[in-house]
Amino acid sequence: MKAIVRETYGPPEGLELKEIDKPVAGDDDVLVRVHAAGVDQGVWHLVTGKPYLLRILGFGLRRPKNRVPGLDVAGRVEAVGRNVTRFQPGDEVFGTCAGSYAEYALARQDKLAPKPSNISFEQAAAVHSSALAAFQGLRRSARVQAGQKVLVVGAGGGVGTFAVQLAKEFGANVTGVCSTKKMELVRSIGADDVIDYTREDFTAGPRRYDLIVDIAGGRSLSRLRRALAPRGTLVVVGSEEGGRWVQGVDRAIRAAMLSPFVSQKLRMLVSMENEEDLESVRKLMEAGKLTPVVDRTYSLSEVPKAIQYLRAGHACGKVVITV
Repeated sequence: MKAIVRETYGPPEGLELKEIDKPVAGDDDVLVRVHAAGVDQGVWHLVTGKPYLLRILGFGLRRPKNRVPGLDVAGRVEAVGRNVTRFQPGDEVFGTCAGSYAEYALARQDKLAPKPSNISFEQAAAVHSSALAAFQGLRRSARVQAGQKVLVVGAGGGVGTFAVQLAKEFGANVTGVCSTKKMELVRSIGADDVIDYTREDFTAGPRRYDLIVDIAGGRSLSRLRRALAPRGTLVVVGSEEGGRWVQGVDRAIRAAMLSPFVSQKLRMLVSMENEEDLESVRKLMEAGKLTPVVDRTYSLSEVPKAIQYLRAGHACGKVVITV
């Protein structure tokens, strides 16, 4: 089968399209014929091996344990192991796996869900990592309530487009922060107000929010806290700041450490694969209440180009690989 392969950590340009052996489903595996695969910031981290903390956590110290990158997946079940009860060959599924940048990939049954018939494979491939981060940030970290004023920083990106829609579905009044070119998109997915960060510093204004979901990074905790209500909640989802060892995680850790000493709740989001949350997201999509936003698609041979486009910060929503 064709697959994107890397033997060492390094820049996306080092990824190669090669012929490798097709995986075989073990007793607990689901073999998926990949139709589409998502691109997110986590893929860049796993390809480059940065921050180094990832290597210590089990992804491979000197070289990646898994030669084929890619996590989010959508496709059809090709075969199942004898212990698999939830799926059978021919089922359309989406979720996460190890090595989705290939024609076939193996996944555990609890990491997959039936694909709603009202979304495409490309849309389904955009869901898992970003939608779960948004869902868990709002529901589990912040316990968002109807009527609250919610600010989503980075509202036009992969996680942000899900966060805006979910916050609206949960009954919040939502303000999105994004660049000029993404403002129309953020309004179209339900934001009550949109702030262009290139023209307005929301941390310097008079408005205060019950909940701030910070996906974009780039602002200190002290600045974000100025825009937060005295007993509001800040959820730090991601950031590219910091050194090679913890890159971005340090700011989230500092937020969690400061939280006990201030009236505001400062949360560090650790997004976890969760079958229950994935099912909640699936039901919202099936009901037409949550729609994945796909900016553009790339072919399997164009994975390096897709990762570079995402890293440049231009994507309005998600970037997807079609296989």
